[in-house]
Amino acid sequence: MSYLIIKDVEKNFGDLKVLKKASLSIEKGRLVTLLGPSGSGKSTLLKSIAGLENIDCGSIIVDGEDITNKEPRKRDVGMVFQQYVLFPNMNVYDNVAFGLKLRKMNKNEIDKKVKEVLNLVELQEKINSYPHELSGGQQQRVALARSIILQPKILLFDEPFSALDRKIRRNLQVQIKKIQRELDITSVFVTHDQEEAMIISDEVYVMNNGVIEQSGEPKEIYNNPKTSFVARFIGNYNVLGRDVFEEHFKKAIDTKEVAIRPEVIQITKEELANEVEYNLKSCEVTDVSIIGNIIRYEVRKDDLTMNIDAINRDVEAMEDIKLGDKVNIYVPKKQCIFLTA
Repeated sequence: MSYLIIKDVEKNFGDLKVLKKASLSIEKGRLVTLLGPSGSGKSTLLKSIAGLENIDCGSIIVDGEDITNKEPRKRDVGMVFQQYVLFPNMNVYDNVAFGLKLRKMNKNEIDKKVKEVLNLVELQEKINSYPHELSGGQQQRVALARSIILQPKILLFDEPFSALDRKIRRNLQVQIKKIQRELDITSVFVTHDQEEAMIISDEVYVMNNGVIEQSGEPKEIYNNPKTSFVARFIGNYNVLGRDVFEEHFKKAIDTKEVAIRPEVIQITKEELANEVEYNLKSCEVTDVSIIGNIIRYEVRKDDLTMNIDAINRDVEAMEDIKLGDKVNIYVPKKQCIFLTA
């Protein structure tokens, strides 16, 4: 049975419809991500769960209890914001202990719990430090510790890593996932970063213009986008309309659009002896970019431009494809996703 149920939630700001009958259900202990661009409604939905935004219609149920109209402080929901919101005049220990002190918990029990949770987030050595003495990543871990020490029924994350650099962000993503699983806390994470969503999530809900376009496990979302928006937003797909595809690849298709991942396309100066189903010859390489272990080629044929990704292996073993070269590209039919929406 689902632990968190959001059913037909709508939210308007004046004439602007921010959420349009948004529905989702989350099993206990799962980490779900709301993924989408700015203005898609993901943060509004998160704040609706927390009670920081009142909804116009619909319902929010946690562990069988309808909390739709409950005050935020009575919802038993923890929240980790992008801004750390730590008390600057308190050290790490007191920041983390603050909520328990408000609950008038026994001093010895508070001490035990604070040390346990600081050990969990690997900040035991910073117990007497003040926020200004910590890095951004350490401050965010203090904010996380302050939330999880209260053992909320639901833990919410509102783009908590967006202000951090890439390396720190990656380390925290792995750490958050580990802690969430260890504590078995049902969590909802908001981000606009596709890679982040793929790394941390048990399940992803892709949002666009107040609507949930698609949901599923990260692998399913990446490999099988159901709509044009999801294909364009996830994984840098090449999305070609039927007319464009048929004109250039000289093959008829039955759907409105075709989505092709850049890494499934073969690029070569040679002509393959056994040609795959779809091929496009005499394309011009108009850009070459090195993206870590990926080489991204932009190729153009008349008015069609496509991106192709190849693993950046030993350069001596690779075909030397340079800017301005003429190349052929090959796409297996089984690697194409034919979109109807």
